[in-house]
Amino acid sequence: MQVFDNTIREILNERLLKLEEYFDANVIFYYGEIHPYYEKSFRDFIEKRKEESDAKDRLTIILNSPGGSVETVEKMVSIIRFHYKEVYFVVPDYAMSAGTIFCMSGNKIYMDYSSSLGPIDPQVYNGKEYVPALGYLDQVEKLLQKAKDKTITEAEFLILQSQDLAMLSRYEQAKNLTITLLKKWLVEYKFHDWHTHNTNRRKKGKPVTLKEKGERAEEIARLLGDNKLWHSHGRMIGINALTNPLRLKIEDYSRETELRNLIRSYNDLIVEYIRRANSLFFFLHSKNFF
Repeated sequence: MQVFDNTIREILNERLLKLEEYFDANVIFYYGEIHPYYEKSFRDFIEKRKEESDAKDRLTIILNSPGGSVETVEKMVSIIRFHYKEVYFVVPDYAMSAGTIFCMSGNKIYMDYSSSLGPIDPQVYNGKEYVPALGYLDQVEKLLQKAKDKTITEAEFLILQSQDLAMLSRYEQAKNLTITLLKKWLVEYKFHDWHTHNTNRRKKGKPVTLKEKGERAEEIARLLGDNKLWHSHGRMIGINALTNPLRLKIEDYSRETELRNLIRSYNDLIVEYIRRANSLFFFLHSKNFF
């Protein structure tokens, strides 16, 4: 087994170095949930990579994540931005929920036609498990409206009456934090090089104001968090939906053969290795860490 692991490691490192050369960046791989338990490991991992002699000011993160804690995303972004001026995200498969929020802190997001992000319904720990906050808030809002309209049933009233107000407050706080972070990161990083209007016919060629950047960021945050639009917390949002109607700029490598092959030859092998191990729920890889 050790010989097999060493062989896989050598192959993955070779492929990772090719990606570093292509992006002119330090490249890392992140697989798994975004959980507070992993914050220290992630900090140490980033610090070690930055201490290497070939450390650069640009970081490319190849991300595979089902989501997790938005507070942890905020911590991880702070760690990354302390060390790197520019951050790219590559999503070969999927980055859902908090993973999507994580991507919005990048200067660029790379996806192909089979990649997916997800609705940004923040996950809140209820004492037993992580649950989607917006789903709960939407249902409570429906029950409150029914109560206002005097159409609520006795069973629905009992459900409404049993709600934990402290937990509902936490859900609301998580929602507000998500929107705040998205607006901040999109304006500061994703929209950093957006100087003139390109798609708006009426404003094409005119300078983009900070106010307009904030409005676009708020629109994206609102649409990504709209359960009525996506219907499911686990909805896979592909590149077409992200670019229209969200009008979010995505670096599409679907037809860039060289880059697509570099990403897939690396990502598919390391994901298969992780899944064969079964017990690996969280995995980090860099040039000198496996």
